[in-house]
Amino acid sequence: MKNYKKILSLILMAGIFSCSDDILDKDPQSGFSASGFYQTSSDAQAGVYGIYDAVQSTFSLNFSFWGEGRADAVDTNHSGDPLLMKQNALNKTMTSARWNNLYETISRANYAIKYVPGVFESGNDFSDQLVGQARALRALSYFYAVRVWGDVPMILEPYESSEQGFFVEKTDKEVILDQIEADLLFAAENCRESFGGERDRLLITQGSAYALLTQVYMWRNKYEEAVDAAEKVMGNSLYSLVGIGDWSKIFSTGFSNESIFEIGYDETQTNNLRVLYALGSDSHYFPSETFRNSFEEGDLRMDLIYDVTAEQPKKIWKFFGQGFNDESSDPSDKNIVMVRLADIMLLKAEAHSKLGQVNEALGLLNIIRTRAGLAELTQDDAISTYGDVASAILHERSIELSFEGHRWFDLVRTGKAIEVMNPINGLSDEANLVWPLHEDALNRNPKLVQNAFY
Repeated sequence: MKNYKKILSLILMAGIFSCSDDILDKDPQSGFSASGFYQTSSDAQAGVYGIYDAVQSTFSLNFSFWGEGRADAVDTNHSGDPLLMKQNALNKTMTSARWNNLYETISRANYAIKYVPGVFESGNDFSDQLVGQARALRALSYFYAVRVWGDVPMILEPYESSEQGFFVEKTDKEVILDQIEADLLFAAENCRESFGGERDRLLITQGSAYALLTQVYMWRNKYEEAVDAAEKVMGNSLYSLVGIGDWSKIFSTGFSNESIFEIGYDETQTNNLRVLYALGSDSHYFPSETFRNSFEEGDLRMDLIYDVTAEQPKKIWKFFGQGFNDESSDPSDKNIVMVRLADIMLLKAEAHSKLGQVNEALGLLNIIRTRAGLAELTQDDAISTYGDVASAILHERSIELSFEGHRWFDLVRTGKAIEVMNPINGLSDEANLVWPLHEDALNRNPKLVQNAFY
């Protein structure tokens, strides 16, 4: 953890880049001049680490709220956002409808993208690496924004003067996705192949840029491009699947060979994993009956994911280790794994299945199944059990990547959200797949229009 703590100390130094509580409530910052701050390479590096600091805050809770809360694998006894999402009763005052932290991350990225190049001579590799990280983190933020709200304001320049427009209209989500691709392609070309050690998982590398591109391409149904991007990840020597005996350590220890990008936390920079999952009846979420009944017999992951012996509600101990029994509600210092190799392999399998390349799809699917102690599937097996190969892959993702923040987006991306969730909470309208805009954003920006369903 030594290198990581050095990174955290620089992140704390970079806290000056917090520009406002809401980037769309843009009061001029009279006491801060970004051009005056960015003078040395250390300043440039601190500015980029400040973006990672914003990422920590953004996804501490929301990786689960946005990626799991509306899906079928979780259940809850809690009021507030967990219950509203479970009942599909989203409204404009709920916490998860706020995009403040995402736009704070975007704001910090925009400052770095504009000012880092001025610190260095033209064509400097270190400058390009830093800008690549900033653009990748901006892309990550916008990717969540369009998946959660659909059309959102796209801001690509830092706000530095009252002469700039205060109010920003929504941009079509496809235009934003084009920008996301451009940012990630720049990062894939210019970021470092490796930093060495733990930093290869904590900082954006070429491999993590290609992994994020794979996710974006799959969201846009660009299957050939997804296969190409995934192959660059799978051919990268930094990444390899761990054995089932070390599967829990991906999350409980972090920095595994399977991890591609994780958000780092420690005793100072903490997250909400305990409150989300670890407290049984007192946590936001526990495994739903639907999820518990979806395991195939003999799956070695089951009792690594949740407490199979307890009465419902059962603890999710995937992120803390099998047998975890600490019911303290203290914040967690465990990293949050945002992208890992199994995710990319299963996305590549899905892309192959969409392209009619069944053997390639089954080959990747069966690697993940074999690790879990399950028999390999043939095409006939997949059809008889799950309907088709693509559905078998989607099911495998629901188990392998459970509670990691992928399930809701998988259901929306594959057109299965209404089919799966309608019997659970009545979801029936495609316009209801996005969140409402929070009332604070609407009140502060008269150019914003509430999403149609709400």
